[in-house]
Amino acid sequence: MDVHGTHTFAAPRERVWQLLLDPDAIRNALPGVKEFRQVGEDEFEATMSIGVGAIKGTYSGKVKLSDQEPITRYRLTVEGSGRPGFLKGDGVIQLEEKEGSTLVTYNGQAQVGGMIASVGQRLVMASAQLVIGQFFKAMERQLGRSE
Repeated sequence: MDVHGTHTFAAPRERVWQLLLDPDAIRNALPGVKEFRQVGEDEFEATMSIGVGAIKGTYSGKVKLSDQEPITRYRLTVEGSGRPGFLKGDGVIQLEEKEGSTLVTYNGQAQVGGMIASVGQRLVMASAQLVIGQFFKAMERQLGRSE
């Protein structure tokens, strides 16, 4: 399943870059996060409680940031599993300065399996976009507090 979209932050690219790589900011922005801890350089383990439609559950997984080109782009790899199924994803996050603001573009692929896949790709995709939107809105709030 393709996952892609954009989000604009009303802040310079360098500030947005720092925010998107800050473990505390990530922890505070992830919907349903129960645990989030750093286990290596740019590697994290997380436990989240999240649902797709009527299928809700707790997932444990890993998040890795790699192939970093400072203030321009990085690769995000996630994998997680729980009673309702599993998720694997890989994508690129790009930041572009736009007249004092920063346009963040994300493009990637995700695979889901287990009960979560049974709800259908359209519902899974809608849920993924909702979670991504909540994440960016929470990051925006943190950016506003750091000014």
